[in-house]
Amino acid sequence: MLQGSISSIREAFGRTLVKIGEEDKDIIVITADVGDSTRGYYFKEKFPDRYFNVGISEQDMVNFAAGLSAVGKKPVAVDFAMFMMRAWEQIRNTIGRMNLNVKLAVTHSGYSDSGDGSSHQALEDISLMRTIPNMKVIVPADAADVERSLPVIINENGPIYYRMGRDYSPPITSSMNYKFEIGKAYVLKDGDDLAIMGAGVVLWDALKAADELEKMGISTAVINVPSIKPIDEATIEYYARKTGRIVTIEEHTIYGGVGSAIAEVVVNRYPVPMRFIGSVTYGRSARSERDLLDYYGFVPETVVKKALELIK
Repeated sequence: MLQGSISSIREAFGRTLVKIGEEDKDIIVITADVGDSTRGYYFKEKFPDRYFNVGISEQDMVNFAAGLSAVGKKPVAVDFAMFMMRAWEQIRNTIGRMNLNVKLAVTHSGYSDSGDGSSHQALEDISLMRTIPNMKVIVPADAADVERSLPVIINENGPIYYRMGRDYSPPITSSMNYKFEIGKAYVLKDGDDLAIMGAGVVLWDALKAADELEKMGISTAVINVPSIKPIDEATIEYYARKTGRIVTIEEHTIYGGVGSAIAEVVVNRYPVPMRFIGSVTYGRSARSERDLLDYYGFVPETVVKKALELIK
C-alpha cells in the first residue's frame, strides 16, 4: 500500500492542467507572479494566449478571474495558498456571492514551503475558504489524486478552492483505482475498531499508524476525505457507527479545518469520541516539509498515541 516513489504534487498539477486545456479552449490560467513555482507556466508554454500574469496583485487576479467567468470563460487562478488569502475579501464578495465559475488552485499549502518559514505556510486556509457560501473545498491526497481529481474540478460548475502542497507526495492513492467524485470520501483501508480520517499528504502517516495498530490487534480503518465541502456525511456516519472512535489528521490548524468539518457531521448524526491531530501554532523554517511534519508531531507515533487514548 505504501510502496513506490515520492512524486511532486505541483508537477502533477501543471501537467494535468495542460492536458485539460488541450480539450477545453475556454480554460484560462491566471497567476500572481508565481507561475514558475506553481508549475502554472506549463500552461503558458503550451497556450501563451490563454495565460496571464497579473503580477504581485492577488486581489486583481481574483477580480480578473471573476470577470472572465462572467463572460463564459473558465478561469483557473493559480497561486501559493498563503498569498491567495490576501484576496479573501474579493473571493467572498465577487466569486462567492455571485457563485461564479472560478477555480482557485493553490500550491505550497500547509508546511510544504518549508524553506520560507511561517509567513509562507498556509495553515488556516481551509477554515477561511469553507466558511464562504457556494465555495467547495477539495484537498487531494497525493500526485495521483491530483491527476484523477483535477479534471473533475475543472468541469464542475461554480467556485472551488483546490488545495495542494509542493513536491512532497508519498504514494497514498497511487496503487488505487477509483473515480473521483466531489462530495465523496474513499476508504484507503478498512477496519472495525477505530477510524482515522483526514486529507492530504499526512494520510501516509495515518496508514503507517494503522499498520502499527493492527500489530496490536486493533482493526483500523483509514479514510481519505478529499472533499471537505461538500463532505461525505454518509461515509463518516457509517464509520462512526462501525468503529465508535475517530481520529482526524490534517496539515492545517485544528480550528475550523478538516477535523472540525468531520466533527460537525459526527455530532449531528452519530456522536462518538474523537481526537484531533493538526497544527496549533505557526510553522517555522526547515530543510523539507517532512522535517516539519516530524517536528510538529505529524508522525505515526502521534496517531497511535491518540488512537490508544480512545481505545482505552
